[in-house]
Amino acid sequence: MFKKLAAEALGLSDIGVIVAPADYDKVDADDYLFHEDGERIFFLIKSKKDEYCFTNFALIHVEGDSAVSSRRAIKRYDFASHRIGQVSIETAGTIDLDIELKFTMDDALDFSIDVRKSFLTPLKAIYKALITIGTLQYRDAVGRDNAFQCLEAVSSLYKAGEPGEGGVARQFDALLAALNDAVLVRHARRDFSAVFEQYVQA
Repeated sequence: MFKKLAAEALGLSDIGVIVAPADYDKVDADDYLFHEDGERIFFLIKSKKDEYCFTNFALIHVEGDSAVSSRRAIKRYDFASHRIGQVSIETAGTIDLDIELKFTMDDALDFSIDVRKSFLTPLKAIYKALITIGTLQYRDAVGRDNAFQCLEAVSSLYKAGEPGEGGVARQFDALLAALNDAVLVRHARRDFSAVFEQYVQA
């Protein structure tokens, strides 16, 4: 108990380690994955207080009150709705014990994760993956914006005089289906397995 309290006081308990895939089933975050939908862990950083679990769908943050408390808050940030940005790594100095992974979500949520400096090489992999995910999220956002701009252009040219009963309804249904496909499917990437497989499991 005294060792735990000392680590908490010195801040050493906040220095995370990267968990090996063989131990993913032993972490708290694994209980909150959508295994039924094919969600799986690709990268996990664990400290005495927190877990930062990167899956193909989301970041799951298991947040603890302190190193000596069992209370946890589970926070989920799906990549389909939370854009990653400002990814960086701060390397350790000569006497530092840790390196730092930093990134934002939606330019509003700031993450700063301290990791033991011996894990610099694998941390570079998640750094690359997060930058790539952010780039793909930006491309999807541009695609959705373009879809709405096309809708406005089509609306301005739309002619309701198609002959035959139900012509207007057919045109509306076709346009709505095309817009939904563009906004909710083609430009709303949910699964980033390919990114993690390219960088994290290379």
